[in-house]
Amino acid sequence: MTERSVTHATLTITRHYDASPARVFAAFAEKDRKARWFGSHEGWKSQSYIFDFRTGGREHLSITAADGVVHTFDARYQDIVPDQRIVYSYDMHLNEMRISVSLATVELKPDSKGTRLVFTEQGAFLDGHDNVGQRETGTQSLLDNLAASLAADEPAKRSA
Repeated sequence: MTERSVTHATLTITRHYDASPARVFAAFAEKDRKARWFGSHEGWKSQSYIFDFRTGGREHLSITAADGVVHTFDARYQDIVPDQRIVYSYDMHLNEMRISVSLATVELKPDSKGTRLVFTEQGAFLDGHDNVGQRETGTQSLLDNLAASLAADEPAKRSA
């Protein structure tokens, strides 16, 4: 019998975006906008995407990495306060193997030049297949993608 383990950890990442809380929230809440920054990696191929952004709704993304490993994100939205807060629970799989189960909170707070985003994740990392360091690195990358997506939207916003 294989020995099983779980490691619990919390990570918090704070970012500033030169965009209003409403624009940052829309980047999470609108399917087309979210698809531009979430789970879009060069050389990766999307297998399936379900997006039902509402309290009780589900988000499911399955993508295949260049090495052939299927990464699956399965989330349930627990609480949504427009322009202020998103709370969701989710699990991650590599191929058929569950590697973690987490509770994540995105807080959006206006500041003088835009939005301060505070991302907090409480994770249960399973059987040594994932850890808080890897998750933090991945989340930092996603938040970088979000910044680039918001910046790319800015010229269109000015001309509208």
